[in-house]
Amino acid sequence: MKYRVNEIFYSLQGEGFWTGTPMVFVRLALCNLKCPFCDTNHSHGVEMTADEIVAETLRVGEGCHFLCLTGGEPSLQADKALTDAFHRAGYRIHIETNGTRPLPEGIDWVTISPKGPVVLTEADELKLVFGAGEEPEKWLSFNAKWHFLQPCDFSDKAKSQENLRQCIEYVKAHSSHWRLSLQTHKFTNIR
Repeated sequence: MKYRVNEIFYSLQGEGFWTGTPMVFVRLALCNLKCPFCDTNHSHGVEMTADEIVAETLRVGEGCHFLCLTGGEPSLQADKALTDAFHRAGYRIHIETNGTRPLPEGIDWVTISPKGPVVLTEADELKLVFGAGEEPEKWLSFNAKWHFLQPCDFSDKAKSQENLRQCIEYVKAHSSHWRLSLQTHKFTNIR
């Protein structure tokens, strides 16, 4: 089987619980949603086999064995064959998903960033984009070990700054449930 891959790169995780952790990112092409704030072109990609993807992650990863499947929506393509190939190569597999589709077996850490109804009922972390239309109260009872609010980054800088301020105030007012997640890769100018 071939998978459509947007890009594979080595960097630091910029969001959520694992912020600052070196990871190899496999950005799979295709998405089932059209979020207006998305910063990735999901329409193109290179077709690769699981073995080719693993070989490339090993090449670019400089010995790092933390891997993040992201997208687009990685659940559109990721399957047991791909997760098995990564595990054979010694990877710990993280996935960042919108939660609208079931996940394959073998995922070690699940991050759900919901943008509407989800079919998954639990995750390691829930990362909700604040200011993009989803109400945090709706997600209070979602079964996740960690709950993060991440302010939406708008093209209008003043709007982004106001949204950040509101997100911080919301987290402070709901400190028993939410933590703040920032897109640190953006202000550190890394990928």
